[in-house]
Amino acid sequence: SSFTLSSLNATPYIMSMSLYARRFGLVAVSGTVYVGAVYLGLQLYGGNNTKEANASTSADGDGGVKSYVSDPRRTATFQKIAYSYDDEIRKDEFVMGINLLRRALLYFHAKGDVLEVGAGTGRNLGYYPGENTVRRVVLTDSSDKMLLRAKDKLKQMPDSERGRYDVLVADAGNLQSFPDNSFDTIVDTFGLCSFDDPIAVLKELQRVCKPEGKILLLEHGRSKSYEGLSSYLDKHAERHAKNWGCVWNRDIDKIVQSSGLQLETLHNWHFGTTYYVVCRPSKEE
Repeated sequence: SSFTLSSLNATPYIMSMSLYARRFGLVAVSGTVYVGAVYLGLQLYGGNNTKEANASTSADGDGGVKSYVSDPRRTATFQKIAYSYDDEIRKDEFVMGINLLRRALLYFHAKGDVLEVGAGTGRNLGYYPGENTVRRVVLTDSSDKMLLRAKDKLKQMPDSERGRYDVLVADAGNLQSFPDNSFDTIVDTFGLCSFDDPIAVLKELQRVCKPEGKILLLEHGRSKSYEGLSSYLDKHAERHAKNWGCVWNRDIDKIVQSSGLQLETLHNWHFGTTYYVVCRPSKEE
């Protein structure tokens, strides 16, 4: 009898502890998956080539040395990897949830006439809101071979959807094809890591953005919260820049601040290495 009464009195406690245990287990598992996804993403995107690319500098054709970090040679690299780029990057973006960030950034903030710089193979295609929200999208990149892949994707769209897209080879730092105040929204996803002069690019984007428009950035760079992670990026920066034309340890906060952009929203993901940024252009009176 006493055993039965004791068991009954303990039931609420046991149920409560079981609930907490399940919740803790879910959090622990989710945290482990998140950490694992970030690590796997860095390993996949960082590449597995540990040959000369690991060196801080490499010999150039003139017998001197060059650094891929200081000279990413983005266009030349992207011309070379254009046809394998989507296959190489797809797994990385999946495990790190990058596609969800792309979708959210464009769904909540893109509108009107849109310019996308560093559009590459068109990895944002399919995430833009409908034509009632976004009238026109101009995709630009300095690599014509990357844009050919984007054109292939556009061919898969219905005619009614494909009609609002234009594709143009252009240098993001010199958009002379467009007059001042041309666009309601400007998009750059993972471009600041590879532009030769990212600050100059952001200033040029402000020129072609309408005063009331938005500049949307989804970037990766060094973490301000986890020095060990930034040290990892620093250690493998040369290899990564050689393989991808991308300098993944740039200081995104400093670049945005130096460009004069008016920061409206900033969220960090993946332990501070992914930057979700919404800005307004600074216009001189």
